[in-house]
Amino acid sequence: MSEASSSRQRLSTPPPRGVHVSDQQLTPEQVKRIEINRLRAKAKQRQAEENATTSSSTLNKNSKRPLAVIPATSTSPTAPRPPRPLQRDSRLGKYFDYDLSKMANSKGGFLIEEGKEVDADLKAKERERERQRAVQNLDPPIFLDPKMNPKCKDCGSMDIDQTYKKIFKCLVCNKCKNEKPEKYSLLTKTECKEDYLLTDSELRDHELLPHLLKANPHKSTYANMMLFLRFQVEEFAWKKWGTPEALDAEWERRENEKKKKKNKKFEEGLRDLRRRTREGVWQKRRDDEHKHVFGQVEHDEDGAGKQICHECGFTIEVEEF
Repeated sequence: MSEASSSRQRLSTPPPRGVHVSDQQLTPEQVKRIEINRLRAKAKQRQAEENATTSSSTLNKNSKRPLAVIPATSTSPTAPRPPRPLQRDSRLGKYFDYDLSKMANSKGGFLIEEGKEVDADLKAKERERERQRAVQNLDPPIFLDPKMNPKCKDCGSMDIDQTYKKIFKCLVCNKCKNEKPEKYSLLTKTECKEDYLLTDSELRDHELLPHLLKANPHKSTYANMMLFLRFQVEEFAWKKWGTPEALDAEWERRENEKKKKKNKKFEEGLRDLRRRTREGVWQKRRDDEHKHVFGQVEHDEDGAGKQICHECGFTIEVEEF
């Protein structure tokens, strides 16, 4: 107990921070002078730092520019420049600036400007054509038993084209379809009318000639394209005209009629041009004809009378009774 009490008595308060143990022997005046000098040095250092940041052109004691940050307002060539805006890439095409605050959401995947009304008829036509194409694009089920699945009538493959099966009721695989375009290629409505001489009513009848609807590539608001299977069109045309030779004869007859009508129209236009030209020339000649305007009868020394045209000077003799 005596040793513990003696150790507590030997403990002492540590010296103040910033003051070394050896400074305890200094007099108060010396400590005051040291503190004043330290404050003056710090003030000079702070002033030098402020001068370096405000003026970059001030030289130090070595006649060098001080190492400090160059302000943005400096005219030095090494001063920092404001960031330049990025240039638009010309490969991106034209840029159209739209004010999104003035646009309304039409809930159709695109924005429309206010004040522009959407044509309800066009939108209804587009929806109807999309619905027709969606009904055609539905795929039929496939059975696990190979015997229950349909097969190609040319090669017996089960990889048949579902579109041909559903629309044209034709069982053909993709390989046979590509290798036999003279039989399984698709014809447009215009080709059927010009090459096989079919009418619009016959082509619109889906029971006579099934057709595939496809979006018009020229414009979405146009009517859907009607595509027909070649061998079905040929079979229907042979039934209508009898034989391919009869179809060719009818085609030649119609072409000759077209040529005759075209020649007749050309001849009528030529006759009309000649008539108008002839009338124009005759009227011009008639307008160019000079009409004499004679004055009063004048008598010469012999007593013979004469009249003179005032415009051209033409003279005629006049006998008075």
